[in-house]
Amino acid sequence: MWPDGRVPGSPQDWLDRAKSDLALAGISLPEGAFLEDLCFHAQQAAEKALKAVYVGNGWSFRYTHDIGELLTGLQDRGIDIPSSVDESVILASFAWEARYPGPGEPVSEEEYLMALEYAAGVVGWAENEIKLNKAE
Repeated sequence: MWPDGRVPGSPQDWLDRAKSDLALAGISLPEGAFLEDLCFHAQQAAEKALKAVYVGNGWSFRYTHDIGELLTGLQDRGIDIPSSVDESVILASFAWEARYPGPGEPVSEEEYLMALEYAAGVVGWAENEIKLNKAE
């Protein structure tokens, strides 16, 4: 939780950061880099986009990388989450598991493209939610 209970930044600030992470996730893999790192940026894009929706509604959130928790919190507050956005929970493993050496298999090109697609979907959905909030 934030010290004074208020999340810093505007919904657009959070969305801009989400779009930045999405752009980084979509770059060509630099020599010596791992697809896991691009998938981390995809996860971050989705996470920040969801947080933009919280901020757009005047809600705070626990400081977390857990996309499932963020989605559940939005649903509990009455936000209708499309199944394509709800399925983005799969990105949660890229927040930490895939970024460190360990027993997991390397990320495949197919998994990377899926992560990018989910992240783009969440960012697009969040942008629409924020526009709807402004219109009301």
